[in-house]
Amino acid sequence: MVRAFLLILAALGAVPAAAAAEGDFLVIAHRGASGERPEHTLAAYERAIDQGADYIEPDLVATKDMRLVVRHETEIGETTDVGAREEFADRKRSKTIEGRLVTGWFAEDFTLAELRSLRVKERLPGLRPANARFDGLYQIPTFEEIVTLVRAKEAETGRAIGIYPELKHPTWLLQEEGIDTVDLLATALRKADLDDADDRVFVQAFEIGPLQRLDALVESPLVLLIAPTGGPYDEPAMSWAEIMTPTGLAQVATYADGIGPYLGHVLAADGSPTALIADAHAAGLQVHPWTLRKENAFLPPALRRGTAEGAPGDLAALAGMVVAAGADGVFTDDPALVLSALGR
Repeated sequence: MVRAFLLILAALGAVPAAAAAEGDFLVIAHRGASGERPEHTLAAYERAIDQGADYIEPDLVATKDMRLVVRHETEIGETTDVGAREEFADRKRSKTIEGRLVTGWFAEDFTLAELRSLRVKERLPGLRPANARFDGLYQIPTFEEIVTLVRAKEAETGRAIGIYPELKHPTWLLQEEGIDTVDLLATALRKADLDDADDRVFVQAFEIGPLQRLDALVESPLVLLIAPTGGPYDEPAMSWAEIMTPTGLAQVATYADGIGPYLGHVLAADGSPTALIADAHAAGLQVHPWTLRKENAFLPPALRRGTAEGAPGDLAALAGMVVAAGADGVFTDDPALVLSALGR
């Protein structure tokens, strides 16, 4: 299997720059340049923009006072100093989120002012110790600040920069916490004049119902994210495997404009393309797989370099495979490396 993988790498050696030049392959900065700065900080987003990323990707949760803020999860103990803050010790609790018991501190139990008193820390310090040097420097940004940053950088660079927000657990937040992040995001997009089909915005979620609601509220392109296993939380009778069939993809195309599949759904174990991208394109859907990361821990064995989990492997080769497979873009923690691999 490894030998076959390496043969494919050799065959694709000259593909990335040529393939990328043929179309509008999008490099989407996953939580910003999160391979170089703590994720979901204005510093990570600005670094990604300065490196040339086409889009930046903020994950959105909500505060107690209904403000959209940028965090990977509603639980914030993993990515902030809240656990060391005595004044918030009594906020620690356990919640069952989409069937999984989570203990910690949750954004929806804090006002925006309280969250702004916290400071962000690196989520993966063992793999990314250099990022941990920035612990304590940054606040949790709001969605409005992301929009302001993008517009400031567009004015500075003269370059169009896209925003690719993801709604985290929208059905659970509505049912269990009474917070409608679909409505909050639609309102925020309209307020920012970013709700038209030709604006540089994609909205993504791992759930079907929220995307169907957004389809009626905004003209922004919508993307159904697809996890490695299981199915959408709000449609327990459905599986991702069913959704990825030609019939399932045709149904997705009635409310969305693209899919964001797990990388393993578009590349087989030997690095060759699966049928998913071709099937999605046949249904009229764009395909933006996730996530390219440079560290060995996230790469297939044939692309790892050395034995350290946090050491950089051959991310450029993996980027070449994604382009050669026909994807329309890719999420990455390391936009500079992917852009370089594409000859941009």
